[in-house]
Amino acid sequence: MKGADTIQVRGAVADGFENVRDEFAAAVTAEPGLGAQLAVRVAGREVVDLWAGPGVSGESLFALYSSGKGAAYLVVALLVQEGVLDLDRAVAAHWPEFAAEGKGDLTLRDLLGHRAGLIGVDGGFSAAELADDRLLAARLAAQRPYWRPGSAYGYHAFVIGALVGEVVRRVTGLSIQEIYAERVRKPYGLDFYLGLPEALEARYVPVRPACEGGQGAPAPDSLTGIAFNLHATPPTDLVDFANTRAVRALGPTSSGSVGNARGLAALYAAAISEVDGRSPLLTPATLAEFTRPHASGTDLVTGEPDHFLLGFEAQGVRYPLLSAGAFGHSGAVGAQAFADPHHELAYSYTRNRFATGGGGGALENHRLIAAVLRAIG
Repeated sequence: MKGADTIQVRGAVADGFENVRDEFAAAVTAEPGLGAQLAVRVAGREVVDLWAGPGVSGESLFALYSSGKGAAYLVVALLVQEGVLDLDRAVAAHWPEFAAEGKGDLTLRDLLGHRAGLIGVDGGFSAAELADDRLLAARLAAQRPYWRPGSAYGYHAFVIGALVGEVVRRVTGLSIQEIYAERVRKPYGLDFYLGLPEALEARYVPVRPACEGGQGAPAPDSLTGIAFNLHATPPTDLVDFANTRAVRALGPTSSGSVGNARGLAALYAAAISEVDGRSPLLTPATLAEFTRPHASGTDLVTGEPDHFLLGFEAQGVRYPLLSAGAFGHSGAVGAQAFADPHHELAYSYTRNRFATGGGGGALENHRLIAAVLRAIG
């Protein structure tokens, strides 16, 4: 298409998905200098693989922040499916230190539902702690919750991966990062990493701040400020955080994922569809458990209504054109990735610059998703 060629949109789309290419071209045209990627699979088959921007290719690796939570929850879902983890068993049964400060009765289900009230620690985390899930877990075990566990929910932005990951480690002896690499990333050849190998650093495209001023920062002592470690000295700068090699190397599951749109779309396709001759990773029963709402009302940290399913974000709430069972996770930079079992759809949009306004997926995801659904028919 002439417009797409003008802004050097590259890649390919399947017949019938030309409107998706046009919408992607419009999105990157509206933000000069943006690097972005879009990948879509339907019934496991790749139908969209696009990219644009200076120095960006389909193989470029971006900082994708909380997108890693989706990979972590997929690992947990597999372990629940196999009977290794019990959603209704107390976290402290596996991790005794966690029982401190009134947290002894909290279940894994409540933890995955962001109901622990354990969004940070008094005084904040150091940069070294934020990069290392084991250090985060050690600090969090002794922390008094910021609300009574189980009574409400709020996004555990920097810490949910470390909390759930410590349960996984205590039960299996392995980290979520290790299980993800061996059971998901390597078998499917995914370009999405919880711990980026040094050899792949040349493909990393540094993240950039928003081109315009976004929303004002929340008060450091608010629940939002604490959840994003703004009460620390110094407060966490998300751009500097992701552009630090130690963060990319250790791959903290809540905040340090690195990858591209192809990798994330293939991950969600593998969860629900046959890919490369392999059966879907999740059974219908597991999907039903993890994609039903586990929290109603308003998220105390983000202010979003009905934010979560079980761990995964409720994408059907954020994007009403999707089905109620659509599950996935956004990334702070404006990335979005999910699976919608009803449409047999796996979607991933990535970008290398923070979206103006921040919070969840960048606004262009609404138009891109609508274009994809029109193409599916």
